[in-house]
Amino acid sequence: MAATPSGGGYWVAWSNGKVSDHGNAGNFGDATTLSLTAPIAHIVATPDGGGYWLVAGDGGTFAYGDAGFYGSMGGIPLNRPVVDLAPTANGKGYWLVASDGGIFAFGNAAFHGSMGGQQLNRPMVGLAPDDATGGYWEVATDGGIFAFGAPFFGSTGSLRLNQPINGMSSTPDDGGYLFVASDGGVFAFGDAPFHGSAGNLVLNGRIVGMAVDPTTGGYWLLGADGGIFAYDAPFYGAG
Repeated sequence: MAATPSGGGYWVAWSNGKVSDHGNAGNFGDATTLSLTAPIAHIVATPDGGGYWLVAGDGGTFAYGDAGFYGSMGGIPLNRPVVDLAPTANGKGYWLVASDGGIFAFGNAAFHGSMGGQQLNRPMVGLAPDDATGGYWEVATDGGIFAFGAPFFGSTGSLRLNQPINGMSSTPDDGGYLFVASDGGVFAFGDAPFHGSAGNLVLNGRIVGMAVDPTTGGYWLLGADGGIFAYDAPFYGAG
């Protein structure tokens, strides 16, 4: 899922390319009419909220609204699937990250390094940009963080987790970041506030993503069944 810059709404994307809009999130189209060669892995909003990108596991990138298309890895053989996309501060470029830690930079996104070709304890599952520095963070399923051109605020890499990490978000001021695990557990680092989690709930579907509300500092968690869990953030409907 992805939140609007005002925190007044969010989008939810499905693996088949469907996008549902909630609150003040605009409807800019989706990929359901396309013949996808790999499932959609992530949706990311543009900095101004006037569009979004969808990225598929094969690196195919699809731009909607005012989101610019700056290239993709679609049609290029990959060692491992792409799992996330992160835009630059002005939305004129983006990075893709693969589960082996490989980073692919497009547009005005600068390459600061990657974990591609390195021995990993666990696969990568997420990527977040640091708008303050122009760098980025990679996160693995064990919560290990790899910072490139960005400060390190901590990780769960040395902890025993009940369930794997499967997403991360940075705070609006880039002074911290949050992880979410598939059981709904939330882990906060730096200046990221902890507002609660779904770690003690019985879930119908595993948690598959999160988004931070830039207005309240709270966040939403997204379940695989489209369920939304709001923590100090307004609820605009389920996926």
